[in-house]
Amino acid sequence: MSCQTASFLHNHIAPIIGYHHAPLSQKFGAPRQPNLVALTSVIEMIAPYDTPAAFVGLEDFSHIWVSWQFHHHYLQKDKQANKADSSFRAQVRPPRLGGNQKIGVFASRSMYRPSALGLSVVKLERIEIIEGRVLLIISGADMIDGTPIIDIKPYVAYSDAIPNAHSGFAPSAPHLLDVIITEVAYEQFVQIIDNQHVQNEVEEISKNEKSTVNAVIHKMQKQLLMPDLDNIKALIAQDPRPAYRHKEVNTSFIMCYKSVDVSFQLIDSGELQITNINTI
Repeated sequence: MSCQTASFLHNHIAPIIGYHHAPLSQKFGAPRQPNLVALTSVIEMIAPYDTPAAFVGLEDFSHIWVSWQFHHHYLQKDKQANKADSSFRAQVRPPRLGGNQKIGVFASRSMYRPSALGLSVVKLERIEIIEGRVLLIISGADMIDGTPIIDIKPYVAYSDAIPNAHSGFAPSAPHLLDVIITEVAYEQFVQIIDNQHVQNEVEEISKNEKSTVNAVIHKMQKQLLMPDLDNIKALIAQDPRPAYRHKEVNTSFIMCYKSVDVSFQLIDSGELQITNINTI
């Protein structure tokens, strides 16, 4: 390989082919690995990569590999461009190890990596063609809203699944905490759904339009439904709080989910309690 070719490969920039739209708009609350919570979300392909011809045959696969970018990390990094700590970080502190023990960045799935790239296997629920454009409806993603998508490949079980693989410091799924909800928070949740339902009926009558790309994305991002309560509980059961704050009792934390802020806290019984659900 010539020096000129090596230099080109080193500086290669992958195009963004789409964007992920999801109920979670912030890193706090997002699953730390794919398929821990069966959240439904959508990948919106962008031109020229949104042509239906590019996805012929993908519907025969149950799962797909998604390459994506840790965009929130790099947005923050841009703000700190003049600071010395924007250089390569060789070691990180995984939450799985309590946030105290350091390991090499390449022995982790940390967002603080040179490429800023993530890789996830997700379930492909269906492919929708709306307004001549491709939307991939997926579930189990560990990506937040607005995540840039770099590539999509089919998951091939006979070669991609390795049953006897060793997983280092993460040999099994993390322990889940029990999650309960106060009567006040439950009533708030139901009331928000009722209010949105009335508003949506008025808008549908006034517009009288067929399904659009924007309508599908809006439903994923903002429209609250009763099954969302199970999703909220499943996300909180993962305990998104910083590892060094896991023993704090009666300290409120807020997770942004779709159009609401969900307040929760650890209580004396060892359960995580949802205390308030308020419209953003």
